[in-house]
Amino acid sequence: MTNKLACFKAYDLRGKVPDELNDDLAYKVGRAYAAEIRPAGPVAVCRDIRLSSAGLAAALLRGLNDGGADTRDLGVGGTEMSYYAAALPGMGGGIMVTASHNPMEYNGMKLVRAGAVPISNDSGLAELERRVRVNDFGPAPARPGVNQPLNVLDGYLAKLLSFVDVKALKPLTIVVNAGNGGAGAILDALAPHLPFRFIRLHHQPDGTFPNGVPNPMLEENRAATTAAVLEHHADLGVAWDGDFDRCFFFDETSAFVEGYYIVGLLAQCMLEKAPGAPVIHDPRLTWNTIELVKAAGGVPIQGKTGHAFVKERMRKENAIYGGEMSAHHYFREFAYCDTGMVPWLLLAERLGTTGQTLSQLVGDRARACPCSGEINSTVADAGAVIARIRALYEPQATIKDETDGLSLEFGTAWRFNLRSSQTEPILRLNVEARGDRALMEAKTADLLKLIRGGAAG
Repeated sequence: MTNKLACFKAYDLRGKVPDELNDDLAYKVGRAYAAEIRPAGPVAVCRDIRLSSAGLAAALLRGLNDGGADTRDLGVGGTEMSYYAAALPGMGGGIMVTASHNPMEYNGMKLVRAGAVPISNDSGLAELERRVRVNDFGPAPARPGVNQPLNVLDGYLAKLLSFVDVKALKPLTIVVNAGNGGAGAILDALAPHLPFRFIRLHHQPDGTFPNGVPNPMLEENRAATTAAVLEHHADLGVAWDGDFDRCFFFDETSAFVEGYYIVGLLAQCMLEKAPGAPVIHDPRLTWNTIELVKAAGGVPIQGKTGHAFVKERMRKENAIYGGEMSAHHYFREFAYCDTGMVPWLLLAERLGTTGQTLSQLVGDRARACPCSGEINSTVADAGAVIARIRALYEPQATIKDETDGLSLEFGTAWRFNLRSSQTEPILRLNVEARGDRALMEAKTADLLKLIRGGAAG
């Protein structure tokens, strides 16, 4: 059997340009999308600021049109703008050309159907890959599709601002780090509507990424934001990845805020607007989110990790919000999609309405449910390591869950989740405890010793 094309991943396309992804392949993706998805309306195409994105997007548009699909070219923007456009009435789908936080030589695509429903491996992406690989684009269309520009900025901004009471917002000083990605233009468009003083860092889009790859998950990429928060006595620091569908927070002391605690905080914000609603969370770290959702009158529901799974479960449960500790935040009123702009607006609103600092808002919760954060370990045989840990720990566990990897709970004292990467020989560990940081750290050290010392099983 022919090997699968390297740039097709479980949820999207991603690869080095031009070896794994190039204009010719982008054209074929357009043809395959038109043949397989058969969009009933125009397909929105948006692109990030990477140097290769304009050529890939142009080839993609040609392929869609030659396949008979009408298209709407959104120009340069963020992934959530392609979601917003795809969810508009009459639209047939959307494709974002982006490699998000990957190094500059990479690019990729994120694909959705009408309504911004994700296309992943088990919902059409595998078939798209087959069509591209064997040049199966079906019969010639009755007519070529037509491409037209579409400016969604005003509607998109109005949607973002609808999540907060703009008139009640308090003036805050906010450090914003766009990482030379696409977030800067949206912040500039939002600024006239908001009472905030923005301290702009790495603001201009630049596909050469002169200040490093826009990935605030990397500790070395946080220094500029932390320094600016301290220098300007800011109330909040926010940094984005390249296509700004994820945002990362720094409190007024410049400390980086673990994404896990942001999930609980945003769940509280949304439940005040929709009391009693369901909230979806992932299985890696759970106790803090479950407690806060229940305290706010909501219904916590555990789902699998990954944007396609979260969105599917949110639709099934009609959940108001879904959050992952990896800084993906999903909102029912944003077509169940993830956005990196709504979360910081909600947090800024929260700071104003409570009069508390971000460190106060999350500090109590970090003490109540201390966590390790996600720790990655490269192993020779992930399955053997998981089996070894299961044999040692499962007999003492009071609750076992295998929604996503192995989750074991030990009374109300501590719990852990261990899961393997879908694409790399890596195990991902998350540990949390109740009110006992020393216990959490000790158990984390024990597990890491077993994982890294017993990599061969």
